[in-house]
Amino acid sequence: MPFSVALKPPVGAKTMQEALPEGFEERVTGRGMVEGGWVQQQQILSHPSVGCFLTHCGLSSMTESLVNDAQLVLLPYSGDQFVHARLMSGDLKIGVEVVRREEDGWFTKESVYEALKSVMDEDSHVGKEVHKNRLKLKEVFLGERFESDDLNRFVEKLQGLICS
Repeated sequence: MPFSVALKPPVGAKTMQEALPEGFEERVTGRGMVEGGWVQQQQILSHPSVGCFLTHCGLSSMTESLVNDAQLVLLPYSGDQFVHARLMSGDLKIGVEVVRREEDGWFTKESVYEALKSVMDEDSHVGKEVHKNRLKLKEVFLGERFESDDLNRFVEKLQGLICS
């Protein structure tokens, strides 16, 4: 499966290449690319060849993903990312969260693969459901009056607090 990944180098490493396992680049040559710095995520996600976005569930990443067409696989790392992942996979059903082991909270390559496979299979119930729900939410986010309506409601609430 072709891939593109953007990662920050881990603590103690100056570059991603330094942190990758020995022989990794040779094994993925022609199938994928690894970027160790900042990338234009919005441009990447909007490209028609991007079918799936494996995200750590940061708020900016989640917002950017909702206005594009890539299926979502959720792999939260810390803090509020777990709340975002549960909201997106549970309540809204617009993505699939990677299953973690109960004994230590870690994920496996098999659990990542299963999550990717479930959202990318256009014939599966999960794939159809998350795609349909994400398209509905995308329409809301890209709606003509989305931002102005929210801003107007916010101002009205503030005025209600101040004037009461």
